Amino acid sequence: MRIVKKLSLLTLCLVHALAWAQVPSQSRFTTAGRMGLSINNFGTFGRPTVRSNTQGPPSMAFPRGSGIEHLFEAGIWIGALVDGQVRVSTSSVDASSGYSTGGNGFEFTQLSTIKERSKLANSSNFSSSAISHQDFIMTQTDSFVVIPGTSIPINGHQNPLGAVIKLETYTWNFPFADFFVICNYTIKNASDKRWDSVYLGAFSDLVVRNVNVTRDAGTAFFNKGRNGIDPKYMSLFAYQSFGDDIDFTRSYGAIQFLGMDWRGMFFNPNKPDTFLLAGLPTPRINYNFWNFNSIAEPWNTPGNDQERYLKLSKGIDSTLLYGSEGPINGIPANWLQLLSAGPVVSIEPGESFSYAIAFVAAKQKDPLTYLPTSSNNILSSADSRKELTDNLKRTRSTYLGEDVNEDGIYRPELDLNQNGKLDRYILPEPPESPLTKIVASEGKIEIYWNNKAEYSVDPITRIRDFEGYRVYRTNAGDDLGLNLTSEANLIAQWDSAGNGIGFNNGFDIIKLAEPKVFEGDTTRYQYKYEMNNLSNGWQYLVLVTAFDKGDKVLGIPSLESSFTENERRVFPGTKPNDFSLGSAPKVGVYPNPYNTSAAWDGNTPRTKKLYFFNLPARCEVMIYTSSGDLVASLRHDSEIYKGEGIGWSNNFGDREKTTMSGGEHGWDVLTDFKTQLTTGVYMFTVKDTQNGEMQSGSFAVIK
Repeated sequence: MRIVKKLSLLTLCLVHALAWAQVPSQSRFTTAGRMGLSINNFGTFGRPTVRSNTQGPPSMAFPRGSGIEHLFEAGIWIGALVDGQVRVSTSSVDASSGYSTGGNGFEFTQLSTIKERSKLANSSNFSSSAISHQDFIMTQTDSFVVIPGTSIPINGHQNPLGAVIKLETYTWNFPFADFFVICNYTIKNASDKRWDSVYLGAFSDLVVRNVNVTRDAGTAFFNKGRNGIDPKYMSLFAYQSFGDDIDFTRSYGAIQFLGMDWRGMFFNPNKPDTFLLAGLPTPRINYNFWNFNSIAEPWNTPGNDQERYLKLSKGIDSTLLYGSEGPINGIPANWLQLLSAGPVVSIEPGESFSYAIAFVAAKQKDPLTYLPTSSNNILSSADSRKELTDNLKRTRSTYLGEDVNEDGIYRPELDLNQNGKLDRYILPEPPESPLTKIVASEGKIEIYWNNKAEYSVDPITRIRDFEGYRVYRTNAGDDLGLNLTSEANLIAQWDSAGNGIGFNNGFDIIKLAEPKVFEGDTTRYQYKYEMNNLSNGWQYLVLVTAFDKGDKVLGIPSLESSFTENERRVFPGTKPNDFSLGSAPKVGVYPNPYNTSAAWDGNTPRTKKLYFFNLPARCEVMIYTSSGDLVASLRHDSEIYKGEGIGWSNNFGDREKTTMSGGEHGWDVLTDFKTQLTTGVYMFTVKDTQNGEMQSGSFAVIK
């Protein structure tokens, strides 16, 4: 009888798999905040190939675009007893190549593509039902035992729990909330069996490295990490201890447990009374770490359902976590992590509950602590974790929303939006980000912006609380640190006059007599600010923010709009030239002579650059040796050129956010065959493709 029933289940799963074969696998990554996290509709997080293909999407990059990655792969684990037997369904496990369709441990299948929605009114994905500035929504299941569309079994997955999961991820662009991504799971028992003694786990392979800088591959890429835990904020974290990229990384990646809502009760290990008063087991958080492919207890890799359930239900002993041989101060290794919560007594057939975690990142703060025997082997300390601790606190506060007592109980006096229910994911909001227009010219950047921020209404105070504007800018050379946003300095501020807040300097000095309108742009810009005496060819990050008055009565500080929504990378330089004019400026090269260790160059032979200037809007540049042999050719179009085509821009630039002056073009000082130039004098010609006129010149290369 049991054999017949099992065969029927396999047949049913095959039919379902064939029915869902049309749902493609899909990956998206977050772009609203500073964290770039890849999210896959088949149940995993991260992009394992990021270490070998740095030009693709991020895995868990922070700041996004910096090359500082924090994750190989992650996923959810669900463990339970079904008819007294252990069953564990996993969406990700420690596999050397990451996710593979039907691979052992990759037991979830996509039931939908990834939908996107946004609270931002100017977003093409705007939706009144959105939670954050960028929501991703998808559905997954562990119910299939064969790969959809085939009869090929999913390796090692003969006893699914029958879970159907709706996953929603939330990302914000506010500067006080742009360093985390919250993952809210709604998990349904879609089987006909009760789940008992249920544990939920966030499995992760956190690896903190700078993929743009390191040359490590294979084991050497993974074996330099250390781990730690923060029990107060129910999280575990990883950081890089040493390596060739250590000076370009110095960052933390963390997984944080936020909570579960089960049968009207809030599962909070830090406040267990709700469960204890109901006669239920004490809510617990378990922290586990193990080495890749290890068999040594207690750091062994779990290889089957029984071993995985044991990890879910029992954490590593605290003396091992904090002792001299534990993952905080132990030998750097390829650590894997499991942050689990439970037990939930039971989940009946058809019953659903919610489970929420977050991916959080932060920079290490000075002073850094080093091993006594090493000047470059970093240890974690309370001081270096200050930003991480603050970020974990803010992440949890965002999740809790109106639940300031952290017990899941609605209280009318805490109902900020007066809708009669307990709401999570509520943040006070700064004014809208101003719409900006950047114009670059020789030694100068002009910034224009509109006044829409002045009409913003805070969702909590229900008033227009706009106070002023701020302009930020980085310095020349800051881009080589790979964290431009964090390097931005406050250049100027203007705020409302006569209210005792800020500078009280008003807006007259920046307000235009008449709004400025640019060709092809319907926005009316009311304000203008100029930055002069800048260096051509250097990258500057500039941005304009709006800030509000805050509310002392409600304890809300002054809040500032997003640092990421309208940031721009600007290269001052010459404007497009017209060779047909008798007074046309002469084309040239800078720096000339070019030294191959120029200050703005990167640290590899592929990240060098020099600039041709006074170029026509559309032209061809041909570079020759002194004996007339063609070295390289460039095509320039001022309307679309954003510095691409050279390694420097790939490592330190961001094409989507770049503004160029139009009359300059960077070159990586490599031949068309990507070989390095020798010391010598080189000739070049520039042909204006709009009128056929030509100019020529020369430059020297010195090593």
